[in-house]
Amino acid sequence: MSFDKIKENTDNIQEEAQAYLEKTAAYYKLWGFKVAMKSTTMILKFALILLCVSMVLLFGSVAAALAIACYFDSYATGFLIVGGFYLVVTFLLFLIKDKVVEGSILEKFSEIFFND
Repeated sequence: MSFDKIKENTDNIQEEAQAYLEKTAAYYKLWGFKVAMKSTTMILKFALILLCVSMVLLFGSVAAALAIACYFDSYATGFLIVGGFYLVVTFLLFLIKDKVVEGSILEKFSEIFFND
């Protein structure tokens, strides 16, 4: 009689363990999907904003170069001054890239992965 009860309890434990493993696997699949979608949407938003800012910057740069060219009566001077400005900005960004870019990206992705 007691062996039947033990066998019955063992079968029950195996069924419960199987159900637990299936639910855990389903949970982690959903969690992975959620993290992937948050990351993807964040990257797409960033790309769209970057595209818009790039267009504004492009047209603003051409307008500034033409305005400077009219002032100096030389198209080459206007475009060289705008190009030099971007060269200086690029050099400054290169110097502070670790603090600005990597820190903010690491912070944002850590927020997505670990705050849920």
